[in-house]
Amino acid sequence: MAYAIIEDSGTQLKVEPGDRFEIDLREMPAGQDTVTFDKVLFVSSEGGVKVGKPTVAGATVTAKILGEIKADKIYVERFTRRKGFHRRVGHRQRYIAVQVESING
Repeated sequence: MAYAIIEDSGTQLKVEPGDRFEIDLREMPAGQDTVTFDKVLFVSSEGGVKVGKPTVAGATVTAKILGEIKADKIYVERFTRRKGFHRRVGHRQRYIAVQVESING
């Protein structure tokens, strides 16, 4: 069972071929249907393991873009007691859903 540990936007993720996960929304050229992660910290395959210092040279993880999704809405509330001040703000984070196709390295 091959897997890799990648770093994206300050987050480390353990991924295997076929895994689905979310990454932070970013600008992509129109028509792009794959994304390549080149910050691979660790690769495990049938041939053994490779540990990066800090990254594994030449290793990449290719993933197919499934589309844009939104997380659940959260509400942030602020108030000052006994003063009548109350503020409620909602936020809904946007992500890109991807599925791992291959691990090279």
